[in-house]
Amino acid sequence: MGLQFVAYSLFPYLLLFLITSKQADGSRAMQVDGISKETNVLQLHSMDVQGHPSNHMHHMDSSLIVFFKLEDLKMGNTMQVYFPKRDPSRSPHLLSKEKADSIPFSLKEAPSLLKRFSFTQDSPQAKAMEDTLRQCENEPIKGETKFCATSLESMLDFTRAIFGFDVDIKILSTKHQTNSPTLIQDYTIRGVPEEILAPKMVACHTMPYSYAVFYCHYQKSKSRVFKVSLVGENGDRVEAIGVCHLDTSQWSPSHPSFQVLGIEPGTSPVCHFFPADNFVWIPSPAIN
Repeated sequence: MGLQFVAYSLFPYLLLFLITSKQADGSRAMQVDGISKETNVLQLHSMDVQGHPSNHMHHMDSSLIVFFKLEDLKMGNTMQVYFPKRDPSRSPHLLSKEKADSIPFSLKEAPSLLKRFSFTQDSPQAKAMEDTLRQCENEPIKGETKFCATSLESMLDFTRAIFGFDVDIKILSTKHQTNSPTLIQDYTIRGVPEEILAPKMVACHTMPYSYAVFYCHYQKSKSRVFKVSLVGENGDRVEAIGVCHLDTSQWSPSHPSFQVLGIEPGTSPVCHFFPADNFVWIPSPAIN
């Protein structure tokens, strides 16, 4: 009897559904139903995920209010958190692999890319695009395997290369259970945070670009994944995905998490919540 893995919407901002199924010969077929229309709408928010300095990030204080310490994950604890709310109609869309592969994705091609997407050289959009290309081309830190995915197919190829091509995969993402325009507020942890045990994880973060680009990376160093139920001071309810990186000794001292938490590389685990349009891949089933 064939096995079928159905992944619900990766996140509402892309309106994208993924279906993978194991065939009789053991191979997997993939069907993608979604929007592959190219867009010039640029999403400017992202988190500096690699540990390299990101100039446009350091001026976005609100986007840094996602970091916390492992000891903060306690039932009843309250912390201030920023959860961005984005308009799906204005969010960049994933391109098909054929379309994405036809467009250069290189810093040296930046001038022609800016012209292609009608951005002037000195515009905020141009600086954000160039910064994304630069981060994607930076060397990975020790123990990290990274890839900037410009299509769902390339993202899946990268993830399966990490987990193994015969392994089913599961997607974890933050879910907002109430609809509110509030971006930053105090949230209290309801119940005991649920740790999701998995031998490996791949995190994918949205990057500012003219179409959807995800910075996906796997780190050999140990990380812990949690599902955390939060309730905001205004009643907002969020089922948040949080990841704690236990070894930060290879991270750049300029990584914003160290300034936010008042720590230094390698001295303490660094945890952060994921926005709803970032997500974590794990092998399925996870370890209970």
